[in-house]
Amino acid sequence: MKNYTTLSEIQQDLYAGKLTCIELVTYYLTNIAEKNPTLNAFLNVFGEEALTKAVLVDQKIKDGTAGKLAGLVLGIKDLLCYQGHVSQAGSRILQNFESQFSGTAVQRCIDEDAIIIGTQNCDEFGMGSTNENSAYGICLNAIGENRVAGGSSGGSAVAVQADMCFASLGTDTGGSVRMPAGFCGLVGLKPTYSRVSRWGLISYASSFDCIGPITKSVADAALLLEVIAGKDEQDSTVSTLPTDAYATLKPAKSHYKVGYLREAIESDGLQPEVKAATLAKLEALKAQGHMVEAVDFPLIKYFLPTYYILTTAEASSNLSRFDGVKYGHRSPESVDLMSMYKKSRAEGFGKETRKRIMLGTFVLSASYYDAYYTKAQRVRRLIKEYTDTLLEQYDFLVCPTTPTTAYKVGEKTTDPLQMYLGDLFTVQANVVGLPAISVPNGEDNDGMPVAFQVMAGAFKEAELLAFANTL
Repeated sequence: MKNYTTLSEIQQDLYAGKLTCIELVTYYLTNIAEKNPTLNAFLNVFGEEALTKAVLVDQKIKDGTAGKLAGLVLGIKDLLCYQGHVSQAGSRILQNFESQFSGTAVQRCIDEDAIIIGTQNCDEFGMGSTNENSAYGICLNAIGENRVAGGSSGGSAVAVQADMCFASLGTDTGGSVRMPAGFCGLVGLKPTYSRVSRWGLISYASSFDCIGPITKSVADAALLLEVIAGKDEQDSTVSTLPTDAYATLKPAKSHYKVGYLREAIESDGLQPEVKAATLAKLEALKAQGHMVEAVDFPLIKYFLPTYYILTTAEASSNLSRFDGVKYGHRSPESVDLMSMYKKSRAEGFGKETRKRIMLGTFVLSASYYDAYYTKAQRVRRLIKEYTDTLLEQYDFLVCPTTPTTAYKVGEKTTDPLQMYLGDLFTVQANVVGLPAISVPNGEDNDGMPVAFQVMAGAFKEAELLAFANTL
């Protein structure tokens, strides 16, 4: 099979009769059969169903009625609902739970003739940065030996990286699309909060969660956003602002004002190769005529505390619905109502998820609500106001996607603080609700991908994508 890097290349061959969707699906299914036992990217594979859909799409192509995503073989994160299929959120508490409906983003891809090939491994309920917290085993990076995939959308990134599907839909609560995309040498887009409907996304932290694509090119990330974005009657929090023709990738101007976070570049935890690659990218931008300046962000040390206080609080609330009463795991050891609650949740949730639920319950408790939750909400507003002020002066804010490249499995699991610090550069976009994209930016000395992140103002995905495409 030819090495395709954009959907337009695939569609060109499909419409010229040089390729069929059946051949594409067969190719990916073969790769899954050969590679997935080692990498563990897919939790469920819909082989027969994908082949049946491929026949229908091939006919639509012949008839000239195919949708925008004809020829796109898509994987979806296990946090996204797909009617009639298992949606488990990477957790035992939802093991074998069959979704009763399809999420809006998933359905819109289906309506444009994307072929869904399976559901992909992830950290339980999206809680993790390495895909080591999945109840169904670790997903490994396809590059390097025993390296993490990044999280929580690790399976979604590795599936594209290892050519087991062409693109994936992931979710991003604190960097969960951008980090694995960065670790795997791919493009990962987190849209503005409310740009894409969250209907059908199993919630972790409702005011942070976003659905976004992981692709091989910026062009395909733009096309997928064009398909999934927009108002939705099922989601009262989604924006009603009109969407743009993102896939045109037309820059608004020839030269931009770019601000880079000085604290990020000067951070002691920044891997030397990541720092060198980032500085080289900044110099390249200057050479292209862009104005590149350092900006100070004194509140950067509050990104992670604010993020973890608020997301754990929201997780405590959201995950209270998983109690063994109506659906999901119910402990066979329970003898009364209280023991059913306790045992079902203790058996169904993994260690990291239990920890975050307890932290969230603590910060929401009457004695500590004002000291933690209320204060974190105020700091969140300060971070947003400062970020918005900077984006009035600069078109984009840039920094490395992650402080390091993908590290060894188990390297940071014994030190949660070190693990959480990996989210330092990605959480800002979720705290303030702004769009951000991660693009490849070379490799380190071990051949592991380095990534570069760009953040823009609210609903400025068109400009963000056009700029990222030049990178």
